Amino acid sequence: MTHNPSDESAAAMDRIMTNNRKWVEEKKAADPEYFHKLAEGQKPRYLFIGCSDSRVPASAITGTGPGEMFVHRNIANLVVHSDMNLLAVLQYAVEVLGVKDIMVVGHYGCGGVAAAASNKQYGLIDNWLTHIKDVVRLHETEFTSITDKEKQLRRLVELNVIEQVRNLTKTNIIQNAMQSVDPPRLHGLVYDINDGVLHDLKVEADDALNEFQHIYGIEDVKHAEEVAEDIQEGKVS
Repeated sequence: MTHNPSDESAAAMDRIMTNNRKWVEEKKAADPEYFHKLAEGQKPRYLFIGCSDSRVPASAITGTGPGEMFVHRNIANLVVHSDMNLLAVLQYAVEVLGVKDIMVVGHYGCGGVAAAASNKQYGLIDNWLTHIKDVVRLHETEFTSITDKEKQLRRLVELNVIEQVRNLTKTNIIQNAMQSVDPPRLHGLVYDINDGVLHDLKVEADDALNEFQHIYGIEDVKHAEEVAEDIQEGKVS
């Protein structure tokens, strides 16, 4: 019998649609107003910045449901300052949704981290993985001192998360938010696929913000608006 990829794809999508209908019925059975409440809007407490790896389902590993967590995912959970997708998500989450906790979540066994630590070429993605190679450069002494390859990669996963939290503190979005009465808290977590447990790296984001303020610090929005007004009024040339 000839294998037909189209038939296999159709069957796979039928399973998705069937699972969706089953999920809808389960939710409505538990709460008839469930979807009506969701349709009224979202007010998530959390922003989850994680890896695209299919083994790391954001809501499942955090025990959160629809409406509780805003999510952004990319290869190796990177916070890149030229990534407009990430910045748009971050700004919307912080300034519009008012999230209280922002989590950068990496995971042991990350293929992106392993690829960045190798000397192999993978194509277009090499340009993205350069950001992880930068993490290796920043922590080269510690990284190269670990002789066990598996432990080395696990530590690189952790160091990558730490640096991505630091990258958050370098954005004007977070720096401006830190001036508010109730700023969001930043967290660095690592998920262990082997046992399903999340580990808090206890990243001190405030320390990173203060330590590099003289390099990455920016004037707040209010000051920028005042300068713009002065320029318009001809007070500044």
